[in-house]
Amino acid sequence: LVSAVFICTFMLLAPLFGYLGDRYNRKFIMIGGLSVWIVTTLTSSFVTQSQFWLLLLMRSLVGTGEASYSTIAPTIIGDFFSGSKRTLMISFFYIFIPVGSGLGYIIGSRVASDLGDWRWALRINPILGVVGLILLILLVPNPTRGASDVQDGVEMERTSYLADIKYLLKNRSFVWSSLGVTAMAFVTGALAFWTPVFLSRAQVMQGIKRPCKQEPCDTSDSLVFGAVTVVTGILGVFIGTLLARLLRNRIPHADPLICGVGMLSSAPCFYLAIILAYRSIPATYVFIALGETLLALNWPLLADILLYVVVPTRRATAEALQIMVCHLLGDAGSPFLIGAISDALGKGKADSVILKFRNLEYSFLLCPFVGVLGGLFFLFTALYVTEDRKTAQQLAAGKFHPQAWRDLITRVITSKG
Repeated sequence: LVSAVFICTFMLLAPLFGYLGDRYNRKFIMIGGLSVWIVTTLTSSFVTQSQFWLLLLMRSLVGTGEASYSTIAPTIIGDFFSGSKRTLMISFFYIFIPVGSGLGYIIGSRVASDLGDWRWALRINPILGVVGLILLILLVPNPTRGASDVQDGVEMERTSYLADIKYLLKNRSFVWSSLGVTAMAFVTGALAFWTPVFLSRAQVMQGIKRPCKQEPCDTSDSLVFGAVTVVTGILGVFIGTLLARLLRNRIPHADPLICGVGMLSSAPCFYLAIILAYRSIPATYVFIALGETLLALNWPLLADILLYVVVPTRRATAEALQIMVCHLLGDAGSPFLIGAISDALGKGKADSVILKFRNLEYSFLLCPFVGVLGGLFFLFTALYVTEDRKTAQQLAAGKFHPQAWRDLITRVITSKG
């Protein structure tokens, strides 16, 4: 429930910050969001067991801070750099998603285990947040929207929020890539939540460890999975960036092709990881590592695709809409759905170690299926990305006078579909 409250707030407020990010000072918005994140994260660590409602409130406000930063930061990077440099900088930004996720497992599990209280894990995060806030205030400027795309001082005029949404919904590359991101979020959300539990149950069934009946439980699975996530995240982002730089000059639609092939290739890896857990934990970790590496190929390319198929004055709104959709249909519901399927499979049957493992195993098989769908969505993106990129570049470069580019956008909205 705590995780769901955070994700729901993050998801629902992202469109608001997308609207603000396309119209007001982005640096100030990020400073405010990061400040809220620091205060609420620290405050939630002091909530007592009898004040569970307060913990939910604090975690929801943490989602507010996350929503402000995640929707705006990529657009600022996009305004500083273009072309291959933008891809490289975006990769540096997104490499810390798997790194942060993995370190969260490692540090959080270790701190909770050593100090005997999970609250101390929440008290370490604000320290890093304060460092980030200081760096944001001192080092990050607020560039003009489209500074790396707009030429000769041409400034694109703002449009209404409704017009922005209509434009994005008619942008086929944006729609298909957003569906691909949603499938990816579904898989990563389910993996992050259930993999340590699944591996623990597999080891219990094999007789490697005893069932945990009282907290604190053995956190070694979380530690190993976190380490795997960190390493594969860095490796995947590096490989994805390198492939994009090598292929873009020869294949204009290389980015969505890499994403599609990466997701399609990860599906059999996760399938093998699931079915081999019954026999070999090391083999399961090998295929998890391969699958996560292939998924991580996408991280530096997803934001880059959005940045070059959407005009600069609508990028924050596009980021926000994509975040809302991918969390609503992706990682906000996938852990619950996997758990619900597992519970439904075991309903009315005798509770046993083998049954609990098998039920989770069968429900986990939904992830490879969704991975295949995500790969297909990215391949559909490849069909339209070249045309949509060219349109966005023409608008941003000021090759049309104001009335002409308004007319072009109108034609895009009314003709595409």
